[in-house]
Amino acid sequence: MKKVLLLLPLMLLGLVVKTDAQVKMISEKNLEFLEEMEDTISLLAYAVINDSLEENRFGACREMIPRLVKALKVENSFDYPFEQLRSVSIQYPQDSSFRIFTWQLYVNKDDYRYFGAIQMNSPDLKLFPLVDRSFNVTNESQASLTPAEWYGNVYYNIQEVDGPDGRYYTLFGFDAYSFFRKRKIIDVLKFNQNGDPVFGHAVFVKEGEQPVKRIVREYSAEVSTRCNYDELLEIIIFDHLITMSGPHGEGTVAYPDGSYEGYRLENGLWVYIDKVFNQVSDEAPRPAPVLDNRTKDIFGN
Repeated sequence: MKKVLLLLPLMLLGLVVKTDAQVKMISEKNLEFLEEMEDTISLLAYAVINDSLEENRFGACREMIPRLVKALKVENSFDYPFEQLRSVSIQYPQDSSFRIFTWQLYVNKDDYRYFGAIQMNSPDLKLFPLVDRSFNVTNESQASLTPAEWYGNVYYNIQEVDGPDGRYYTLFGFDAYSFFRKRKIIDVLKFNQNGDPVFGHAVFVKEGEQPVKRIVREYSAEVSTRCNYDELLEIIIFDHLITMSGPHGEGTVAYPDGSYEGYRLENGLWVYIDKVFNQVSDEAPRPAPVLDNRTKDIFGN
């Protein structure tokens, strides 16, 4: 069985700013249409997360996808921020060359499914649907994946990097995975010579080891963990995890021990840092949820 757990408050709505300049790029008629579509899509997205019946959640997701695609086909739709989609994460890189929509469908306590799409910044729609096939990925740290083989999760941050062989994007995401275990993912998105997206790129370097293309950090569902880019420190920082026997018969699980590891950008590569701080907390910290400045969380509360 694959992915699951209730969408944590961690969830991650992308920061989107609606400006007059953006709106002016969309005709009055198209803007009215997009606003109407957004109302419908928002209700469906809310049901995907919140409805108590599985068949209703699945039905809402099936209805939502073609409506979102129809809205995105509108000329200059990239400039429309979809601020009401509070159950969908919308993330932009610093260069605004694309945006990524991702969301989560709760199936049962041990199964979540993920959906998403990459929309390129162009007047006419150029869209890459993301198909969650993480249950087929056998070597997570070294797999290069197409959008049709996507390692499904909900993204909450993107960092743009100019690497030794071109620009790439470091993605930070959450995977509910299972009832007892959750995951944070640090992935890499790069566009090939044809302009097609590829996930996974060998930019994470640790001395004495083969560079890896993706970081997957699994931890106990009982705790919160930090895993993000720190703007002040200018590093990727995450909790150091130690394995312990779970208290509910779930076997060995990982818990933060109050210290931190990370990666620092050097010559376009992420180089491993064994210890970020010299001091160690008596208790592992519980960071605030990663949310944007909107008033509701991913549940619509």
